[in-house]
Amino acid sequence: MLSNWHAEDAAVILRAVNSSKIGLSEAEAALRLANNGPNALPEPPPPSTLKRFIRQFHNVLIYVLLGATAITLMLQHYVDAVVIFAVVLINAIIGYVQEGKAESALASLRHMLAPTAVVLRSGNRIEVPAEKLVVGDIVLLEPGARIPADVRLLTCHNLQVQEAVLTGESEAVSKQTEPVAVNTPLGSRASMAYLGTWVTTGQAQGVVVATGTATEFGEIGVMLTEVTRLTTPLVVQTARFSKWLTLIILALALLLLIYASLLELLPFAELFMVMVSLAVAAIPEGLPAVMTITLAVGVQAMARRNAIVRHLPSIETLGAVSVICTDKTGTLTRNEMVVTAVVIADEQFDVTGEGYNPAGEISDVNAIETDPVLQQLARVAVLCNDAELQQQEDNWAVSGDPMEGALVVLAAKIGCSAEHARKQWRRDDLRPFDAEYRYMATLNHSHDGQGFVHVKGAPEQVLSMCSQQQMLHDIQPLNLNYWQQKAEHMAQQGLRVLALAQRRIEPDTVLLDSSDGLENLVLLGLVGIVDPPRAEAVLAVKECQQAGIGVKMITGDHPGTARSIAQQVGIINTDKVLTGADLDKLNDQQFNAVLATTDVFARTSPAHKLRLVKALQAQQHIVAMTGDGVNDAPALKRADVGIVMGIRGSEAAKQAADVVLTDDNFASIVAAVRQGRTVYDNLKKVISWDIPTSVGESMTIIVALLMSMALPITPVQLLWVNLVTAITLGLTLAFEPTEAYSMQRPPRQRSEPLLRASLVWHIVLVSVLFMVGIFGIFQYALGQGYTLDLARSLALNTAVVLEIFHLFFIRNIYGTSLTLHSLRGTRPLWIAVVLIVLAQAAVTYVPALQKLLGTAAIGWRDGLLVLAIGVALLLVVEAEKQVRIRLFNWRL
Repeated sequence: MLSNWHAEDAAVILRAVNSSKIGLSEAEAALRLANNGPNALPEPPPPSTLKRFIRQFHNVLIYVLLGATAITLMLQHYVDAVVIFAVVLINAIIGYVQEGKAESALASLRHMLAPTAVVLRSGNRIEVPAEKLVVGDIVLLEPGARIPADVRLLTCHNLQVQEAVLTGESEAVSKQTEPVAVNTPLGSRASMAYLGTWVTTGQAQGVVVATGTATEFGEIGVMLTEVTRLTTPLVVQTARFSKWLTLIILALALLLLIYASLLELLPFAELFMVMVSLAVAAIPEGLPAVMTITLAVGVQAMARRNAIVRHLPSIETLGAVSVICTDKTGTLTRNEMVVTAVVIADEQFDVTGEGYNPAGEISDVNAIETDPVLQQLARVAVLCNDAELQQQEDNWAVSGDPMEGALVVLAAKIGCSAEHARKQWRRDDLRPFDAEYRYMATLNHSHDGQGFVHVKGAPEQVLSMCSQQQMLHDIQPLNLNYWQQKAEHMAQQGLRVLALAQRRIEPDTVLLDSSDGLENLVLLGLVGIVDPPRAEAVLAVKECQQAGIGVKMITGDHPGTARSIAQQVGIINTDKVLTGADLDKLNDQQFNAVLATTDVFARTSPAHKLRLVKALQAQQHIVAMTGDGVNDAPALKRADVGIVMGIRGSEAAKQAADVVLTDDNFASIVAAVRQGRTVYDNLKKVISWDIPTSVGESMTIIVALLMSMALPITPVQLLWVNLVTAITLGLTLAFEPTEAYSMQRPPRQRSEPLLRASLVWHIVLVSVLFMVGIFGIFQYALGQGYTLDLARSLALNTAVVLEIFHLFFIRNIYGTSLTLHSLRGTRPLWIAVVLIVLAQAAVTYVPALQKLLGTAAIGWRDGLLVLAIGVALLLVVEAEKQVRIRLFNWRL
């Protein structure tokens, strides 16, 4: 096997890898894959189970609780120590399980985002997972594609590759097929394309010469990509908040301990246990874990709705999106293009048929055989084209660009077989389509020596390259006004318009030359292609508008086409459509002004997309931008949330984006925004439930202590409440569904603080209500002459019931909690409630647990009273919420 691939001729390379220009057979490729293994770099080994478990204790909150456990053991309060450590252990187990699920989710993410490669197998163009490439495969490279292995180039057309990830060179480098010297440095090996680099422009074919660990990446041990760790700004903010809250709680507990000791309110050992219990109850040790689980649940929900989140912080941002800048083709439309109209110099034809099925008719069937212009147009349609039509059982599909697939189908309806035409006319040179010059050109020669340049592209571009037009029997000067009117009329009907032209050249011409072969073309005609809007996109746009989210279409299509589709999907401002040329004439002030009244932008370039994103962000909008090409990467990175199309998106765009849509559907973008709002709402619910309940229970003990009263709940009972409810009930909020009116309120501000004034008020209100409820039942029991243990049992069960009813309230922070649907709850909620009720029944009625926790059996009448206090809490806070929202529009 050779080693200096860059220094050898292509023919030598092909012999060395035992391959040919038509590629390997499927059988040979499978054999090589089995012998040499997949084209993948080894993943680092996961951390050991023990290390993962120990890592769960690395938290300042846990350190405090472990310290409390040690001190409690020294004071010989063994039951208390066991309960405190149980809190720590349960939190660690939940964190351990969650991290395992997170790692599994990330592994699935890597698999779902694994790149693919287009190869030739026995001369057929197919798409395969990059990991299944083998040495000898012939790979086809196009703009935006990731180089899937180390490749020796066989043919090149204006190929440039970005190799910064491998060589550190910031500029894209030009490639060639000629060998270079053996001692040429890696960054100058122009005949090679290496794994992990990106095609920026041009096209090429190459043979795979190294895969996996044998590539340059594999040899130097560099991993191409790393998945972002499961952390978000909100989680960091919450962890910081928890630490400060812990320090405040410890400081207050210390001051209270000193105060109570000086007054000798209780023996020091008992008083110390009270302080430990208060600290354990008040410290939200499970809050960061529950919030991280909430985010992980959101990621999985988005994946089920075809939106893969690559960067976890974008989940929070998705919920705050105020403008979505979307492409048209394939996102708002089906991306199943069909030619419905053909215009030539002296006639217009309608074309029938659906999808990519070649069954269909031209309106004038007789013209197919008698009109040579149609035949020539069909020939250009298949030769200036890289798509292939494939029949899969009863369905027809296209391998390649959908628009080019529509042209192949049109040619078939005219009677021109793409397979036959491509055998009759060899391709000698190619100028691939590029957004900069907006046309594609091929140089073809027939077996009998004829040579033609074939061109297709945007009408205004191709018309500028034409000087003549093909008539039925002769060639005449171009009637520019006629064609411009026809193109405009077709575009206004919502059709994407392409112009097709050709020019005869000398038989010995083998290279395209813009100064010769691409000028003075003969125009054959225009084709109108329809891409109908998705039905679900219409509903999704309406949902965005109800949610206060602006939708702006940014497309490279004709203004008329863009306007027609925008009107069909319900985008608001469609009377005024600005083109890229219009935008170039505007200064920044004018540009910002038109954004408020313009929602459709046509004939735009990637630079225009970037400018639009920056302008919207300058107006304090949170922008989601969709894209699919390598040139969209700057706009995707600049946007608050970059969303790339998973089906047609380039690998470069996928790496720049935050979210990958596996179905390229606008409705999935809206679903992701809805899920982002749901995740943020659920995070807010966790905070709004956890802190008030913890503070309320702690205040009960503090007030009783300061007033020299008997404690309504003992330290060990308080630890028990924290053990069974603090994480269990809060965790159920991670699985809450989207609230009914989630997409009918304006986007939140990204700078919204964690503790808003309304939440502080809620903490105060609920804390007071908890204290009143627990104190009230305790004093009632003592007034009835109940024993102290029975009175405390009632207070203990009241605290748990209040937490449960507060949970039912907090599930609906925007709507009402007093509906059958709201009270029905979710499956995780009822599982948690049932488990906690059973646990409370056990400590209340099982003798051994009664002795352990100092409880006593409760009669059914008192049990109903405890339940009534929970109902009262729900009614009071619900009434307060309705008054707060309706009169003051003050939400948590």
